[in-house]
Amino acid sequence: MLNRRTFLGTAAMGLAASSLPLRAQATSPLTMQAAWINDAEFAGYFLAMDEGYYVEAGLDLEYLSGGPDVIPESTIIAGRADLALTTPDTTIKAIAEQGAPFKIIGAQYQKNPIGIVSLAKNPINEPKDLIGKTLAVPPVNVISVEAMLKMNGIEPGQVNIVPYAYDPTPLMKGEIDASLDFTTNVPFTIGQAGEEANSFLLYDFGYTIYNDTVVVTEQVLAEKRDLLVAWLRASRMGWVENLADPAVWPPKFADTHFKGTGRSIENEVYFNAAQKPLMEGPEGYFALTEDGIEKCLSALGAVGIKGSADMFDTSLLAEV
Repeated sequence: MLNRRTFLGTAAMGLAASSLPLRAQATSPLTMQAAWINDAEFAGYFLAMDEGYYVEAGLDLEYLSGGPDVIPESTIIAGRADLALTTPDTTIKAIAEQGAPFKIIGAQYQKNPIGIVSLAKNPINEPKDLIGKTLAVPPVNVISVEAMLKMNGIEPGQVNIVPYAYDPTPLMKGEIDASLDFTTNVPFTIGQAGEEANSFLLYDFGYTIYNDTVVVTEQVLAEKRDLLVAWLRASRMGWVENLADPAVWPPKFADTHFKGTGRSIENEVYFNAAQKPLMEGPEGYFALTEDGIEKCLSALGAVGIKGSADMFDTSLLAEV
């Protein structure tokens, strides 16, 4: 069964195997590349498709699911999609180091859902609790974790960091004290196994980066600006309705968008509720505030990724 946990930092060239059928004809085609397989992370878009919000906005939207063989940035560079959901570290690194012609026009997650997961009976509530403990971390995320530790006055050597095998079993057996994982999902898995999970976000302790940043090429931005504004507007409507009650919409997608993923609808409802506070903010969904951009760039700078504010374009959101 595919699980978002196994995708932390893992990607290979490729295109999603399938796309959802269009609800109806619309005036202008636009293609969206998602960051992962169909789960609650994308529920707002599914709602907007099913309820005709994109059609009403003048869009004939094609939705491409993601997965372990999809690099979203590669899809837009190749022209197979007009916009993609990405992680800001990979996008900003590509701009800074390779001159990639990308612009970030929105951010689905105002707070990145990656965090430290432990068991409630042996809780790790903040970074200092990790001193002397064993923490499992995917190799690609070690630098980020070490940066977070240093931000909190902890030398990485004070924590026993071991490779993470994307499996909560060692945590439940007491072989490790905590793991780096998606706080929106893995606590549900732990709960299903009879244990209660405890977690905190890296974001809340200094590693303040966005996630699922909405990225386009400069060419698409120039040629399809109005369509991108329409997409942001319709997508925001979808998320507002979806998260008004996180338990309502996932069951409606059981035989369509969520079919065949191997995940339960109960899991998707949990995920949907858990992501709500990470997406909301006073500026609305997808917001890119001056403060948020500055925090994101500062955190990425701590891991050697040097970005700048001009890599973001906030003007489209101003029109939504």
